[in-house]
Amino acid sequence: MLTVTIDELKAEALRLAPESRADLARELLASLDSLSDSEIERLWLDEADRRLAQLDRGAASADPSDVVLARVRARRG
Repeated sequence: MLTVTIDELKAEALRLAPESRADLARELLASLDSLSDSEIERLWLDEADRRLAQLDRGAASADPSDVVLARVRARRG
């Protein structure tokens, strides 16, 4: 059995042509439509844990939402 890490899979996917990446993204997103509410909640909690770990180890920083929204609005003109 072939074992591939998420990082290896992402790297391979990013080497695909844009159209193929778009097709893959559509299929992956569609696969999430069938998840139960409890599965979706678990995924959000996993993501929150991942982001908190990044903050704890200094790999990411956090800004207040009003600052982030102001930056986005400024970029859009």
